[in-house]
Amino acid sequence: MRLLITGGCGFIGSNFIRHILKKHKDIHVINFDKLTYCGNLENLKDVARDPRYKFVKGDICEAGPVGDLARDADVIINFAAESHVDRSIKYPDDFFMTNIYGVKTLLEAARRKGCEKFIQISSDEVYGSVPSGLSKEDDILRPRSPYSASKAAGDLLALSYHTTYGLPVMVTRSSNNFGPYQYPEKVIPLFIANLIQGKKVPLYGDGGNVRDWLFVEDNCAALDMILREGTPGEVYNIGGSNQISNLELTRQILSTMGNDVSSIEHVNDRPGHDRRYALDSRKMQKIGWAPDAEFQENLKKTIKWYKENEDWWVPLREKAEIIEW
Repeated sequence: MRLLITGGCGFIGSNFIRHILKKHKDIHVINFDKLTYCGNLENLKDVARDPRYKFVKGDICEAGPVGDLARDADVIINFAAESHVDRSIKYPDDFFMTNIYGVKTLLEAARRKGCEKFIQISSDEVYGSVPSGLSKEDDILRPRSPYSASKAAGDLLALSYHTTYGLPVMVTRSSNNFGPYQYPEKVIPLFIANLIQGKKVPLYGDGGNVRDWLFVEDNCAALDMILREGTPGEVYNIGGSNQISNLELTRQILSTMGNDVSSIEHVNDRPGHDRRYALDSRKMQKIGWAPDAEFQENLKKTIKWYKENEDWWVPLREKAEIIEW
């Protein structure tokens, strides 16, 4: 099977490429990535010499290169996205271009080629804030930020290509991922890196916002299963079943790293900050998937990785733009 993976130098994409090459000897991967600020070739240096892997630099919004690569692909998996909510508030145009127009470009290439499958990687944030209960795949989408609105639009566009053209599209919506190689603007690597460097951790508002945390390797296993067992036209929620407040998450990180609450710095909340996300993942469970390990165990594993790989994240932090409200 030949996979065209877009955004493969990002956090989830690079972990998936590593997973799929390790687990399946019949897989060949073309990694198509623009190498924006959060795309990093270092994320995949351990597989760079694998004869089944090839990297091509490029933009999913450019129809020519996308079409050329799609001709050699059986399946397209689209990880490419602008994904940081704070940046979407400041730079919405970048998100609309990549997360909507880029998806359209990929879908057209897949349609012309006649790809066997097209998997659109999305987010639980498209459901909007959920005061109670769990978001199901057929719930109304209520995105509340430029990021989540652009992802919701990309999802609906992808599903429309299944209905209109018969393109075998599947959409996955995962909860908040964490783990190795996550760019240190996101909350878990940001807090870990700050504490390693002797800094305080900036906690938005009262810290009562609730997220469902999913270890990236569990998400990769779910995506692998959908690639092989998923049904075209379907949406699949991938949740970690670890719903905790940002304050409790912060306390767990502090405790694991030997710090206390004096290391917390409460900062202004971001505009439109969703209060709670939670996913109903029973559809995934019915096809045999479940998270593999406990949240606390994977959090410790993640902290250990960042402690042992400062040479990876320190240069990224030095050039990162810090967005404050």
